[in-house]
Amino acid sequence: MSIWKRPMDLAILNATSRNTLMEALNIEYCHYDADSITASMPVNSVVHQPLGMLHGGASVALAESVASIAANWCVDETKYCVGLDINANHIRAVREGTVYAKAKPVHLGATTQVWLIEIKDQRERLVCTSRFTVAVMKKKK
Repeated sequence: MSIWKRPMDLAILNATSRNTLMEALNIEYCHYDADSITASMPVNSVVHQPLGMLHGGASVALAESVASIAANWCVDETKYCVGLDINANHIRAVREGTVYAKAKPVHLGATTQVWLIEIKDQRERLVCTSRFTVAVMKKKK
């Protein structure tokens, strides 16, 4: 059974990134299934830190981006989700290629959600693991 409350379509998901940080970092939503969303990000000089490796902040931006869109697609149109807390453990250095972040829910409550995000490289090696907590808010009329 699917957790999504809104229509899932990669074109719709990617359209939400126009004129945002996600567009600047070339983050693209590339896959979804009944309970997860995956996004990709190229690793190049745009997201490098001075030693030529993927910047931890870029990994966190990728993790929060994919989990945030997932959180908002898990609530109906009368609600929205905002980030409360994110943490990350950086496991492996990446210098080039593409990384993939997959967000899966740990908890989908009425007022909070918790998401686990694993970022892996092209060889499926773990690069970063992150946990993201959001508040579920009601839209004002």
